[in-house]
Amino acid sequence: MPTNRELTAVERANTSGRTPVVFVHGLWLLPSSWDRWAALFEEAGYAAVAPGWPDDPETVTDAHAHPETFAGKGVAEVADHFAEVIGRLERKPAIVGHSFGGLITQILAGRGLSAVSVAIDPAPFQGVLPLPISSLRSAAPVLGNPANYHRAVPLTYEQFRYAFANAVAEAEARELYETFAVPAPGEPLFQAAVANFNPWSETKVDTGNPDRGPLLLISGEKDHTVPWALTNAAYKKQARNEAVTEIVEIPGRGHALTIDSGWREVADTALQFIQRFS
Repeated sequence: MPTNRELTAVERANTSGRTPVVFVHGLWLLPSSWDRWAALFEEAGYAAVAPGWPDDPETVTDAHAHPETFAGKGVAEVADHFAEVIGRLERKPAIVGHSFGGLITQILAGRGLSAVSVAIDPAPFQGVLPLPISSLRSAAPVLGNPANYHRAVPLTYEQFRYAFANAVAEAEARELYETFAVPAPGEPLFQAAVANFNPWSETKVDTGNPDRGPLLLISGEKDHTVPWALTNAAYKKQARNEAVTEIVEIPGRGHALTIDSGWREVADTALQFIQRFS
């Protein structure tokens, strides 16, 4: 069930008559990580809607005070929650997602729920085969303990620095960690890790749906968590769709590319693609 905050955002978007843009965050972040993006897209004439994952706390402070609220959230539950929010919109939205939010974005697009989509450093879906060493190291804080499947797992600063903030200076990395980092459910990482061995995986994406709509995949050149090999493998599968499918690499950027000081370059790239099709 959408929260009051989400319902208010949907009502505002419907009343505005503008094309909605739905933002989907990934692990270790909150919807507020999209605030600057939302303001930019609003200025460009869109109606921004940034739902949370089910039971997301409102603030980073609340998240650290109640980390248990993140536990037990799987990919299907999150995708269904966003689908329910989108179902209340009167116009088919653009969808923009980062990391596991990029995977959710592709799931939703595969359901025909998006007019145009942008997946940024997206977590791999079933059938994406590369297993880069840097990705395994980034996921190790969760996958290293099977009990984490049912837990909420925070990152230490050192883990965040490697997985998210490797491409920025030390001072900025610490600021990003303190400003944005929150615990995350372990379940989605385990689901992604075994997806190619599980025919019923929740990470399955319908890449062939003719109603998928245009899709842009964005890769950060220096991303440890979702390096080029993973994003490009997803692109090759998505490119078989009859709709427009494009990929772009942003030079010198890590997994924090949506929240770090260079966020505007990435946001402008996404905005320009969406403007071509909406």
